[in-house]
Amino acid sequence: MSATRRGVLLTCSLAALLVVGCKGRTAPNAAKEWTPSPGDLVMGVPIGDVTSSIQAQLATRPESVPADRWRHIKQLYTTYGNVPLWLEKDGFSQSRSKALLRAVVDVRTDALRLDGYPLDELVATVGAVQATKQASATQLANADVLLTATYVELAEDLLTGQVDPKSIEQDWHIAVGHEPIDSAVARSLRDPQLDSAIARMRPRDADYDALRRSLVRFQSIVAGGGWAVVPAGKALKPRQADKPARIAALRERLRVEGFGAPGGASGAASDVAPSGAAGANVYNTELAGLVADFQARHGIAVDSALGAETMQSLNVPAQYRLAQIAANLERYRWLPRSFGGRYIIVNVPAFRLEAHDSTSTLEMKVIVGEEFEGKTTPVFADSMETVVFRPYWNITPDIQEKETEPKIAEDSKYMEANDLEYFKDGGETRIRQKPGPKNSLGLVKFLFPNAFNIYLHDTPDDALFAKDVRAFSHGCIRLEKPDELAQWVLGWEPARVDSAMQQGTDNQSTKLAKKIPVYIVYATAYERDGQLYFGNDLYSRDAALVKAVSGSIAPTETALRSLEALRKLVQD
Repeated sequence: MSATRRGVLLTCSLAALLVVGCKGRTAPNAAKEWTPSPGDLVMGVPIGDVTSSIQAQLATRPESVPADRWRHIKQLYTTYGNVPLWLEKDGFSQSRSKALLRAVVDVRTDALRLDGYPLDELVATVGAVQATKQASATQLANADVLLTATYVELAEDLLTGQVDPKSIEQDWHIAVGHEPIDSAVARSLRDPQLDSAIARMRPRDADYDALRRSLVRFQSIVAGGGWAVVPAGKALKPRQADKPARIAALRERLRVEGFGAPGGASGAASDVAPSGAAGANVYNTELAGLVADFQARHGIAVDSALGAETMQSLNVPAQYRLAQIAANLERYRWLPRSFGGRYIIVNVPAFRLEAHDSTSTLEMKVIVGEEFEGKTTPVFADSMETVVFRPYWNITPDIQEKETEPKIAEDSKYMEANDLEYFKDGGETRIRQKPGPKNSLGLVKFLFPNAFNIYLHDTPDDALFAKDVRAFSHGCIRLEKPDELAQWVLGWEPARVDSAMQQGTDNQSTKLAKKIPVYIVYATAYERDGQLYFGNDLYSRDAALVKAVSGSIAPTETALRSLEALRKLVQD
């Protein structure tokens, strides 16, 4: 809104703002039980006095409130005519102010930092008004503006997150997608169920809700002391013997995180070590099965053995796992609130693609970029436009110079053996691979033009999909089921797709009738099939974000006491 327009609104009379907006427009009413009129009283104080005090409060921004947030606060009051947003004739609106304070009490279930909220000030200011029957206009205005500031802060945190993604992850290129704060908070205040309006500010994704539930579970684990370290020792394969204390510690460690029942089973009769040892000192098949489950859900190659990588993951503290969950809830808040009715999403650390529409989900394994600089798969979003069957692979100048040309220099038959040929690209001589079964892109590729030259494609190296950790590409994404994705994208029958891939025209492009959004994301804690997974942090991006959100998982004792005081205030 322009400064001129704001000035016009502010010069309108109180009566006009309460009844008719400037230029004859009806001013929006907050959805509450009481709509103030010029002669009304708020706890015995004339509404005009409260409004004047609110305007005086808004004249100077407190140093503790960021300029952008203060602008949102002032805009919200302007929208509603500078009348109290949280007060009624007899005090605070039970349906609105209590809903807001309940949401603040529960911010830890979204992994939001407590230090961002004025907990002590809320307890003191709101409590003082609740405790008196003779509040002043200044007290009422202070309390109302404080609640509004808290609400705007909560809306910002839920809609955009508490951390600027570009300050943490330089390779994150998805714009934070949300309704503008001004309109979001103004619209939500018209909702008669503010609890529901606040809930809708969260990412509308079942996976986000599931991750919130895991957050609460891990908060409980951490509050209970976490889990003990599994003692160092030799690598173990199923049916091998070890010290009973180490076997017991391993079983208990797994149980605390949710793998296996208390005490565990003793194993089958055949679970006897070659040495003849049996029972409490044997790494039996039942326990090895729990370790295999642990490996599958922690980004480790599944071999059922208790090796170095598995031991390292087992001994990651529970508090760090809790912080990972918090970090990934923050990543969810960075994403658009709606992906569209039909979209494709790739989670790089999960090595997995999902294609969603209103009726079904297609899932498959993928291979992503290596962890080395220049080969990582970036986080970004764009729209798929074209499917190319039997494509050429135009080798990039960087790969041509560093990899292909040295091999050609070493082996005079390398080009022929790999179906390579030279071609002119402008005035530059380039190398490409001919269409066919040897082509590194396989028999189909899916293009969604982007600044990173990343696309989805088939691959002749199917054996790599048998591996659990699949980071082998130069950045592009190889598909386990390219034919099924082509069927899903184009709506073609399997036989038609197979014909285009096997006998079709080389380098045949098919334009999509409607573009399909594609999202490449990076989530290292996520839910699948009702289970929590910790993905492989391929590109070492968790540490900085975990540090940034650490205040949400390890609040100070002072903050927790303040939170409890606010909880009691809400319950009174």
